[in-house]
Amino acid sequence: MRDWKRYVREHLELAGLTGEQEAEVIEEIAVQLEERYGEALARGVGEEEAAAAALALISDWTALARDVQSSKRFSRATRVERRIEDREYSIRMRGGSWIPVADILRDLRLAVRRLRRAPAFGAVAVLTLGIGIGANTAIFSLVKGILIDPLPYDEPEQLVAVLNTAPGVGEEELPQSAALDEPVRIPAIFATAGTLPTLRARPTLGRTFSVEDATPGTPFTVILSYGYWQSRFGGDPEILGRTMQIGGAAREIIGVMPQGFRFLEFDPAVYLPLRFDRSSLTVTSFTNPSIARLREGVTIEAATADLARLVPMAVEKFPGGLTLDFLEEAQSAPLLRPLKETIVGDVGDVLWVLLGTVGIILLIACANVANLFLVRAEARERELAVRTAMGAKRRQVAGQFLLESVLLGLLGGAVGLGLAHAGLRLLVAIAPADLPRLAEVALDPVVLFFTLCISILSGVFFGLFPVLRWGHADLVNALKEGGRGSGAGRESHRTRNALVVGQITLALVLLIGSGLMVRSFQAIRQANPGFRNPSEVLILGVSVSSDVAQSPDEIVRTHEAIAHRLAEIPGVTSVGSSSSVTMDGRAGFDPIFVEDFPLPEGQLPPIRRFKWVAANYFETMGNPIVAGRTPTWSDIYNRSRVVLVTENFAREYWGDPTTAIGKRIGTGTAPGNWREIIGVVGDVRDDGVTQGPVAIVYWPMLLEDFWPEIRGDAPFVALTQFYAIRSPRVGTAGFLPEVKQAVWSFLPNRPLTNVQNLGNLLRGSMARTSFTLVMLGVAAAVALLLATVGVYGVISYVVSQRTREIGVRIALGAGSSTVTGMVLRQGLVLAAIGVALGLAAAYGLTRLMESLLFGVRALDPLTYAMVAVSLTAVALLASYLPARRAARVDPMEALRAE
Repeated sequence: MRDWKRYVREHLELAGLTGEQEAEVIEEIAVQLEERYGEALARGVGEEEAAAAALALISDWTALARDVQSSKRFSRATRVERRIEDREYSIRMRGGSWIPVADILRDLRLAVRRLRRAPAFGAVAVLTLGIGIGANTAIFSLVKGILIDPLPYDEPEQLVAVLNTAPGVGEEELPQSAALDEPVRIPAIFATAGTLPTLRARPTLGRTFSVEDATPGTPFTVILSYGYWQSRFGGDPEILGRTMQIGGAAREIIGVMPQGFRFLEFDPAVYLPLRFDRSSLTVTSFTNPSIARLREGVTIEAATADLARLVPMAVEKFPGGLTLDFLEEAQSAPLLRPLKETIVGDVGDVLWVLLGTVGIILLIACANVANLFLVRAEARERELAVRTAMGAKRRQVAGQFLLESVLLGLLGGAVGLGLAHAGLRLLVAIAPADLPRLAEVALDPVVLFFTLCISILSGVFFGLFPVLRWGHADLVNALKEGGRGSGAGRESHRTRNALVVGQITLALVLLIGSGLMVRSFQAIRQANPGFRNPSEVLILGVSVSSDVAQSPDEIVRTHEAIAHRLAEIPGVTSVGSSSSVTMDGRAGFDPIFVEDFPLPEGQLPPIRRFKWVAANYFETMGNPIVAGRTPTWSDIYNRSRVVLVTENFAREYWGDPTTAIGKRIGTGTAPGNWREIIGVVGDVRDDGVTQGPVAIVYWPMLLEDFWPEIRGDAPFVALTQFYAIRSPRVGTAGFLPEVKQAVWSFLPNRPLTNVQNLGNLLRGSMARTSFTLVMLGVAAAVALLLATVGVYGVISYVVSQRTREIGVRIALGAGSSTVTGMVLRQGLVLAAIGVALGLAAAYGLTRLMESLLFGVRALDPLTYAMVAVSLTAVALLASYLPARRAARVDPMEALRAE
C-alpha cells in the first residue's frame, strides 16, 4: 500500500483549514486514492499505471479547487465536478443490487473519530439525549405493562368482570349478588370452586377447590402461593395433606399455585374457599366482585343477554330477597366488561399524560442537540466546502451528518436504557398502591425495540437540521470566507432561533401542566376529609367469631370489652369502632326510604352507603356532630331503632340538618320498618380526599328487625369491627405491641387485620395525585433546564458571531447598557414568541389532563400568568450572562481578531 497521505500533504494545497480539519481531509482523499489504485490493480494493470489512474484525481481536484476559490468560471468548475467519477464503495449482491457497505463503514469510522476529538460536545449531546430517551423508555414500560400487554392468563380476551347496574336507584355499577353465578370475593382472596379454573390456573402441586370445599360444614382447606410455600415451608414437596392454622381454624393444604402466578393485581400468600350456604342465599347484597370466562366465539353482548335471562330464575331459586318487581323497578341488569379494563380502571389517564410529557422532553432534548449540531456544522463549513469542491457529493456530506447524528442517538439510547432501568425501579417504588399490574412492568424486548426506534428517529431528527442547512449552502462564499454574512448564515440563525422558540413553547406547556398539578395538590391538602389529626389514630380490624361468642349480645360484649381494654392503655384518649372506617373501601349498599318523602308508585329510592358503628366511633375519628347525638352502648344493647346520617343526606331532604333530628328512615324492599335519626354527622370524603363527600347512613352494630324479608327474626350484628384508637403515642415504639396484647387478652392468638395509621389512608387517597405531581414536576424541571441552556447557547453564539459589530459599536461610543439591552432584547423576543405559542398550545393540551385536576380548572388564569412570567424571567436571566460578556468586549481586540 502506497503512502498516499504523504503524497497529498506534499502536492495538494489546503489553505484555510485548521490542523484537525486538514488531517480529516487528507485522510479522506488518501482513502479515495487507495480505492482508485486498488480498483485499477484489480483490472489487471500494472502498479505504475494504477498509480497514474489514482493521481488523475489530484489534478481534477486541484483545478476545481483553484476555479472555485478564485470565483472564476464557476460553470467550468461545475463541469469539472461532473467529470469526477462518482465513487461507489460497495459490494455487489445477488440480483444486481448495490449496498454501500464500505462507504458506511468508512463514514462510521470518521464519525467516531470526530466524536472522540470533541468529547465535550459528545458528552453533552449523549447525556441530553439519554435523559429524554430514558424518560420515554421508563414511562413506555409502564404504559406497555399496565395498559397494552394482555393479562397473564390463557386467552385473556375471554375474561370478563361480572357486574350489575341499577340506574333506577341511582347506581350505574355494582358488584354481583352471591345468588348469581360463581363470584370471587377479591379483597380477602376468597375464591369459589370455579374461580381458579376460570383463569385456567393449574396448581404446581395438588388440586384447586372443589364444590365440597366451598360447602359449609366440610373440612377447611387452603391453597398456598408458590412464594409462601417456598418462604414458609422451604418448598417441601410433601406439603400436601399437612394442616395450618388460619383464622383460628385448622386447614388442610390441598395445593400450591405455580411460580409467578398472580391473582389479578394481588399476590396473596394463600387462597381460601369462599363458602355459601345455598339453602340460605337470597338475591340481595350486591357486594361480591366476580369474574367469568366467555366461551369461544361468544360476545359480551350475547353473554349479557344470557345472564339477564338468569335473573328471574335466580329470584325463583333463591327466594326471600329482592323481588323480581323490585329489580325491574330498579332497572337492575347484568353488566359485563373486559376484565383488563376493570383492573386498569382510569389509571390510563395518568399514564397517557405522562407518556405525552416525556415525549415533549425528548423533543426539547433533540432541539437542544440540533442547535449544538448546527453550531458544530458551521464550524466545519470551510472544511465541508473543500470536500465538496474536491468531489464529495452533497448527499455524501449529508450522509456523514446523519450517520454521526444517528450514532449519537444510539449512544444516547444506551445511556437512556441505563437511566430507564434505575428510573423504573424508582417509579415502581414511589407509584401509588392502587396502580395495577406493576409486577408486570419490565424492560422486555418490546421496550428495547421501542428504545432503539426512538434513538434512531431522534438521531435522524436533529441530524436533518445541518443536512438541510448544508443543502442550501453557498459553496463559493464558503470557500472564500466561510460564509460570513451570507444568506445561508442568516438562515442558520433563523433555524437556531426557531429551535429555541420551540423549546420555550414545549417547556411552557409542561410547566403549566406541572403548575396545575401543584394547584390541585394544594387544594387537596386544604380539603376537609371529615376527620381531624389522622396521624394520631391507629386503625386495626378484629373479628369475633361464633367459637368465641355464641349470641349477638356476647359478640357485642366482647367488642365492648376490647374497646374498654384498649382505652386503658397509657396515652390513649379515645377508642371507637365501625364496620368500615373512612377511605378503607368497605361498606354496604341498599336503598333507603324516607318517611317524609313518599315515592310515587313504581319508583325506588336511591341506594345509600351503610356502616355499622359502636359507641365513641365519631368522637375518636374526630367527625363533627352537626346536630343530635351519637349512639351509646345502651342504644346497641337495647337494640334501639335509631340511626345517624351525614350532613349532605340531611340537607338533601330537609335543608337544615337540625330539622332531620327525629325524622325516620328505613330500608328493605318497601317503605316501613322505620328508624329515628338521632344525629347528623359532618360530611366525609369516604372515597378519598380527591372525591366529593358521599351520603352515608350509620346503623348501630346490633340491629333487630333488619331486612326482615331476608333475615326473618334473626338480629343482625357486625362480627368484624375496625377499631380507631386515638393517642399521641401512635407510631412510637412499644405502642402497637401494647395494643396487640390488649386484644389478645380477650381473643388469644387472633390476628389483627389492616393495621395502619389513619394518616396512611389519607395519604393513600392522595397518592395518585402526588405521583402525577412528582412526575410532571421532574419533567417540567428538566424542560426548564434544557430550554434555559438552549437560550443561553443561542445568545452566546450570537454574541460570539457579532463580536466585531459589538466592538465597532463600543468604539463609536455605545455604552455597556446599550450593548446589554441589545442582546437582552433578542433573548426577550425569543422568549416572548415561545411564551405566546406555549400559551396557545397549553390552552388546547391541558384540557387532556382535566380528569387529573382537583379544585382548579385546566384554564386557570393564575397558573398561566405565573408560569409565563417566570419562564420569561428565566429566559432573560439566561440571556443576561452573554449580554454582560458582550458589554465588556474590548473594541481593539475585537477588530484585531477580525
